[in-house]
Amino acid sequence: MARNITIKFIAILVLTLSALSAFASSGGDAPKKAGQINTKKEIKDYINHHLADSHDFALYSYTNDTGERKHVGFSLPVIIWTSKGLRTFMSSKFHHNDNGHLIVDANGVKLTKIHSKIYELDKGASEVSFDENHHATNAHKVLDFSITKSVFGMLIASLLMFLGFRSLANGYKKGAIPTGFARVLEPLVLYVRDEIARPNIGEKHYRKFMGFLLTVFFFIWVLNLLGLTPLGFNVTGNIAITVCLALFTFIIVQFSANKDYWKHIFWMPGVPVLMKIVLMPIEILGMLTKPFSLLIRLFANITAGHAVVMGLISVAYITRETLGAAGGFSVSLLLSLFISLIEILVAFLQAFIFTMLSSLFIGMAVEEHDHDHAHTADGHGEEDNAIV
Repeated sequence: MARNITIKFIAILVLTLSALSAFASSGGDAPKKAGQINTKKEIKDYINHHLADSHDFALYSYTNDTGERKHVGFSLPVIIWTSKGLRTFMSSKFHHNDNGHLIVDANGVKLTKIHSKIYELDKGASEVSFDENHHATNAHKVLDFSITKSVFGMLIASLLMFLGFRSLANGYKKGAIPTGFARVLEPLVLYVRDEIARPNIGEKHYRKFMGFLLTVFFFIWVLNLLGLTPLGFNVTGNIAITVCLALFTFIIVQFSANKDYWKHIFWMPGVPVLMKIVLMPIEILGMLTKPFSLLIRLFANITAGHAVVMGLISVAYITRETLGAAGGFSVSLLLSLFISLIEILVAFLQAFIFTMLSSLFIGMAVEEHDHDHAHTADGHGEEDNAIV
């Protein structure tokens, strides 16, 4: 047990030091060189850049002796639908396009990238024109189906899940008790089944939804853990991803709901007609706010966690003048280690909460209300009183 704790602590320490090193490559000792990041505004912009999605997979950045900014990573496929059809190429074509002025010719279509968004120039335009608010006036957005950094992260998480569950399935083929890595997954699968699905959905219906609940639990959990590595993934901190996950829950709830569920929304039994009319829009609104709460909770917690960790790492540079380089680094390291430990718990907690609430909403939709039995019981009660 003590050995496992030591290994985990060393792993967290290595990850945090790696993150500090990656962030440190953006800074440097005074006097400041061109391209280095060590002011509050630049650090804030750097954190926002880290949280945003990207068409490239950047591991870290540094400034060379000549003051030129260098990015270490690799390109990803760009897949877009333009006015002239589908266009595919690697994102390296957009390199050196930080200001959005580089024009890329993709088989007769002129493209540019502004603030990480790909635009198609209007016919006859050779450069981008901007208004006073720095909005492009002669370019429009395209349908972007690219393999971005977030999509790449989801593919990695999906691969890890596939390998993990395949290992679990193969482990059961050898006997009732799985071996190897399957022994790590089995308690988690049983936990989702016995502590989440069964209590909230019920013994009669829970098996039907186990596939979805297991998928969403492990998908969120693995992505949250990947986000704690120096790879810099922020998939579950992307609101588009959380919207899709919440939308899956919403669709499953609506298509699995029984007549009692819809009756309690549109025409609640045992309630005066006037109150039914008043409560109907409230119930409909509640039906829509449930998935909204799912997506906002996951998005806000993961984004805040990444921002806090990156902010604490930046303490080493903000407090350099008052605490010195060694003092600022020490404070930043200790705080980052503490928050990283909490983030490991949050990674599991957010996956658990999303899965728990999803199962709760599903359980409310498939719950069977025994109104006939209740009315019959009342009838028997009246007859018994009459006899007495």
